[in-house]
Amino acid sequence: MTNSIADPGHGHSPAAWTAVVIMLLGFTIGTVFFCLELAPMVWASAVLILVGPIVGWIMARAGYGVNGPKYTPKAH
Repeated sequence: MTNSIADPGHGHSPAAWTAVVIMLLGFTIGTVFFCLELAPMVWASAVLILVGPIVGWIMARAGYGVNGPKYTPKAH
């Protein structure tokens, strides 16, 4: 039995997925550049990892978060 007030939604929203995908891309690209010993690109990838939560926060504020008006929950 779930209570919609107590259920945080577990991050299943466009804002959360976008943030995670951006951070995963940054981590993956940074790992490749680290192996290729391209330090400036590793730092650029680190910045991309930091951009992920910012984009997620902006999208959540725009209504694409778990409780946002533009979010439609999917049935599990």
